[in-house]
Amino acid sequence: MVVIKIKKGEPIERSLRKLKKTMDREGTMKQLRANRYFEKPSEKKRKKSARARARKRMFDAQR
Repeated sequence: MVVIKIKKGEPIERSLRKLKKTMDREGTMKQLRANRYFEKPSEKKRKKSARARARKRMFDAQR
């Protein structure tokens, strides 16, 4: 559970920004989007390997 402490007189926009940043760090939104619909294990594996290939391509391009 995400807990954000808001100081008295702090603008709502700032506290929302804190909330979004905390949720992003914890990966809450990413997990919610991933669990939105069922994904077959083979599809998960395929996506995972595609991400790994893309990371490797970027790493090799930087060298």
